[in-house]
Amino acid sequence: MIDNPDDVSKPAEPGPQEQSGPDDPVQAPVRAAAQDDATPVAEEPGRADAEPGEADAEPVEHVTEPADAGDEPSVGANPVEARHEPAVGAPAAGEPVKPAARAMAAMEPPGPRESQAWRLRVAPDGFRDQEAEPQHSDEPAKARRESPLSQVRDAVSWQKWRARAVLYSGLGAAVLLGLVVLSGVIYVLWVTRDLPSVEALQNYTPPVTTRVYAGDGTLLGEYARERRVFVPISFVPKLVVEAFTSAEDRNFFNHPGIDPSGMLRAAIKDIGKVVMGRRPEGASTITQQVARNFLLNSDVKLARKIREVVLALRIDSTYSKEKILELYLNEINLGQNSYGVAAAALNYFGKSLDQLDIAEVAFLASLPKAPSHYDPRFHLQAAVDRRNWVIGQMEENGYITEEQAKAAIAEPLNAETRPLGSQTEDANYFVEEVRRQLYARYGMQALYDGGLQVRATLDTRLQNFAVNALRMGLVRYDRRHGWRGAVSSIDVTGDWKTTLASVGNQSGIDTWRVAVVLGFGADRSVRIGLAGGTTARIPFSELTWARRELKDALVGAAPSKPQDVVKTGNLIYVEPVDNRGDYGLRQVPEVNGGIVAMDPHTGRVLALSGGFSYASSQYDRAMQALRQPGSAFKPFVYAAALDNGFTPMAKVLDAPFCMQQGPGLPMWCPENFEKKFIGLATLRRGIELSKNLMTVRLAQAVGMDKIVPYAERFGVYDHLDPLLANALGSTGTTLLRVTTGYSEFVNGGKKITPSLIDQIQDRNGRTIWRHDQRRCDGCNDPNWHGQAEPLLADTREQIIDPRTAYQIVSFLQGVVQHGTGQSVQAVGKPLAGKTGTSNDSRDTWFVGFSPDLACGVYVGFDNPRTLGKMEQGATVAAPIFRDFMKGALADVPPTPFRVPPGIEFLSVDRLTGATVPEGAPGSIMEAFKSGTAPGDPGAPPPMVIGGDVPTGATPTSPNGVEEGTGGLY
Repeated sequence: MIDNPDDVSKPAEPGPQEQSGPDDPVQAPVRAAAQDDATPVAEEPGRADAEPGEADAEPVEHVTEPADAGDEPSVGANPVEARHEPAVGAPAAGEPVKPAARAMAAMEPPGPRESQAWRLRVAPDGFRDQEAEPQHSDEPAKARRESPLSQVRDAVSWQKWRARAVLYSGLGAAVLLGLVVLSGVIYVLWVTRDLPSVEALQNYTPPVTTRVYAGDGTLLGEYARERRVFVPISFVPKLVVEAFTSAEDRNFFNHPGIDPSGMLRAAIKDIGKVVMGRRPEGASTITQQVARNFLLNSDVKLARKIREVVLALRIDSTYSKEKILELYLNEINLGQNSYGVAAAALNYFGKSLDQLDIAEVAFLASLPKAPSHYDPRFHLQAAVDRRNWVIGQMEENGYITEEQAKAAIAEPLNAETRPLGSQTEDANYFVEEVRRQLYARYGMQALYDGGLQVRATLDTRLQNFAVNALRMGLVRYDRRHGWRGAVSSIDVTGDWKTTLASVGNQSGIDTWRVAVVLGFGADRSVRIGLAGGTTARIPFSELTWARRELKDALVGAAPSKPQDVVKTGNLIYVEPVDNRGDYGLRQVPEVNGGIVAMDPHTGRVLALSGGFSYASSQYDRAMQALRQPGSAFKPFVYAAALDNGFTPMAKVLDAPFCMQQGPGLPMWCPENFEKKFIGLATLRRGIELSKNLMTVRLAQAVGMDKIVPYAERFGVYDHLDPLLANALGSTGTTLLRVTTGYSEFVNGGKKITPSLIDQIQDRNGRTIWRHDQRRCDGCNDPNWHGQAEPLLADTREQIIDPRTAYQIVSFLQGVVQHGTGQSVQAVGKPLAGKTGTSNDSRDTWFVGFSPDLACGVYVGFDNPRTLGKMEQGATVAAPIFRDFMKGALADVPPTPFRVPPGIEFLSVDRLTGATVPEGAPGSIMEAFKSGTAPGDPGAPPPMVIGGDVPTGATPTSPNGVEEGTGGLY
């Protein structure tokens, strides 16, 4: 049925889709067909000659191609209906056949239509297609597939596939990105699941250096695993803050704890470093560094970096920028075991933070990046370059002017690292003893990490006098006993300068230098070479002391030429002796000793040296050496006698003395040093001349059971056997103990405890220990309204009658004026003391005092041997005491010894003890306890100890004398 009969013979006008150019290969057949068949032919929807039903089987020549994805049939569309749809460009039923249709028909493969079977195919992609199934040959189908229309259809199909591929790829990428993000979030949550709390930073207690100060505030020593001096941010100079933020984190005050732009720049740089196999660098802000230093570690791992970032954000949101800077500036490692800016300022420049200039601050700010790489001792140029870069950053940030920057860059870098431990060479023994006491009291952690602030008792002025006096005394003795030869020898025909430069100075004396003998001059001088390649000379006058050392402390003849002393190539110690550049020959003494000075009223140790030099020997002979005090112990024997009925007028026989030691043992026969006897003599004369035999008889008369408690109460011994030989000092003790005992004589018999420390404060300034335990009510009153000064109670224990103590002081003053210590008179001030010499002169002593200063000196070999037959305390130790007191009392007015109540003076003959008119020749004013002086009512009769049994007194048992002697004297 034809819907529109009028259109049967009317040709269709070509639409816009059907127009084409002359060269269009698709339209060319159409144009050719139009020329061959110009007469329109009416055509039924089916062929006129078709058999019934053939129309349905006839293949549709123009398969409908979908113009868009929306033209596709829905799933389940009827195939029959699809088969009868008109093809694109085909005339509807009843319409005339268009030329284009004939052209498309011409493109069909040759052969009868009935020979081809057609079927409708639905492609997997949803497109409808008709495919011919040739019965005899596939050539027609192949030609059709290769036709231009087939190519167009294939192109459209490919575009569909590509669109879908892009869509599916985008969806897949989105899913993958989501998985990556989700995985990243899960990983971040996992690595940060156990982050430490930033609240721990609130109570920041880092390891802090324990510091020891002298009485005048001089820094003596430091002890730490991490050298750190904590400084609150309010006391950190602005210049320091500007330098460190310029070098480490210029946006510190503006970012929230991390700097994303800086991290991006660092990440780009790190890619190249990782490719080159180098360690990557982070762009850590100051806040991130605080997080890492306090709460994390320095592992180069992604997990650590994530934790660091999260903690930095938390820290920045919890604390102020000032608090974060305080943590950072006190924690960072700046090399040379210096932690924190304050410690670094001291260690590199010996200054406090407020004393640093721009160049010095910039150098410190250059160190956090790589302290060892910028160590000026080994990488000076790198350190200077980095410092100058920091200066440039400070200028760029507007913290300093261009002129200031130029001046700072021109400044040389003079950084000298201070050694840890003692900060003064002359106080090494003292500081080491303080360290031992702190360790024993508080333990290692408190000592090295606790930041204890220790105020020591040391007086730096007296310490210098003590060290110099001891060294000079040891050198004097050493020179008297000869030259032991050169340290070693080298070949001077080669490069002696390089060899000499490698030889260290082991003397411990700064003014001494190591030299090599190069030859001899015509004037008998010695040509020497010094470190650095310079040369000098030793005049022969500086060699005359160098006699050859012999056995038993003897010496050979004086040298007649320099070759008798040194040889070419010898390494020797020398010291400048004049302004002409001449040097003197020096030798590190084998003999050694110690010196102690203390306040006799408080026990505060004001000076201490335990040897010639700490560099040559760290053994402390003042605190550690147990040596026999010899005659220095005698004052304790005489004090016991004065408290047990004896007076200064009592006389004791000085004559040979022997006693039985016990079954199978030889007789013990002590001797006087000079092998002479003076017969009966007063107690005063016996101690002034240090008569051993008088002391033994006196000890036997008093009884060792009465003498031993005195020695223990005075602190000279913790325990002393009651042996008669101990009256001559045969049991070893320390120099500090003996000096403490003498101090208790001059202070009126008051018990004191020697101390090297006045007080100890913890890191917060709280006093945790104090030597003086007395309370002072009113001492801290901030207001003065005319009230008197507070008085402190004297809590010292009275361990001896103060009158007896003064009598001993008077005896010891006589030792200096008339006895074995007369060399001390050269000081020109009131002094008292006693020499001490052990058997065979192995140990020599002098212990004495002024009214307000006590001092003890000991000299001997570490491996005990004789110092020489003629050496004794008077010749070895007393001169050292003298030299010290000269310097110590130079500016002190002469002060007489204080006399306690209950003492009366009587003029007596110094030699006989007989009373004489006051002012008579040879007379002295003897001190007596009230009521005991000759002529006083009720005064006891003079006592005389002659032989083995005293007269005028009740004999006492020797108490254990038969048990042994403890040594021969």
